[in-house]
Amino acid sequence: MPQPFLAALWGLVAASSLIIGAWIGVSMKIPRRIVALVMGFGAGALISALAFDLTQEAFEGGGTLPTALGLAAGAATYFAGDLLLQRRQRRNASPSGGSADGPKTAGLAIVLGALLDGLPESFVLGSTLLGGQGISISLLAAIFLSNVPEGVGGGRDLLDEGRSRGWIMRLWLGVVIASGVAAGLGNAALAGAAPETVAVTQAFAAGAILTMLADTMMPEAFENGGDGVGLATVLGFALAFFLGSAQG
Repeated sequence: MPQPFLAALWGLVAASSLIIGAWIGVSMKIPRRIVALVMGFGAGALISALAFDLTQEAFEGGGTLPTALGLAAGAATYFAGDLLLQRRQRRNASPSGGSADGPKTAGLAIVLGALLDGLPESFVLGSTLLGGQGISISLLAAIFLSNVPEGVGGGRDLLDEGRSRGWIMRLWLGVVIASGVAAGLGNAALAGAAPETVAVTQAFAAGAILTMLADTMMPEAFENGGDGVGLATVLGFALAFFLGSAQG
């Protein structure tokens, strides 16, 4: 089997948990507190992935400048996209008499975050097959684990915002397919690429993840889940970290 095709399959596997999570979010009447605790768990797994599988490897492989540039670009891209979503929401709310300062569109913001961190993550995941190496189990596990609560939280929020179940599932399916394509492209494009190029890609994903966590996922988790979210976050971080350590 051609290696880019194999990488694409692994990318689909990693992203498939978004569909699982979205289905849970739109099909089951899970209390908001439980959804919030799951989101906290996923945030912890993502923090581990961005710290040890993305930022640290970017720094070790490409150095300070590529890592810093990637982090800044990922953060700025997510920030700008999220800001555009909020402006669009305020414009749509005003004609109907809604408040211009209405609640944050967390569902679409989480989907945006899944795209902006998932595509570079998948791109990097596909590159781990290069040189005859096996897939990075720690990165695969962290992506899979963190995608479930992203799907649950995003799917539930979009349902609460009036989106249909079919529309929500098609949206997440598109994200999954895009992630698989990104993994295949990552394997093909990064074959023989300079370490600095790989580092920028890894750091871009990390910057987008961290900005999404701080702006959207963790505030919503705490608002609906209370103090227990902190414990769930540590649990997610520890599981992802020890999975990565076991592989190393």
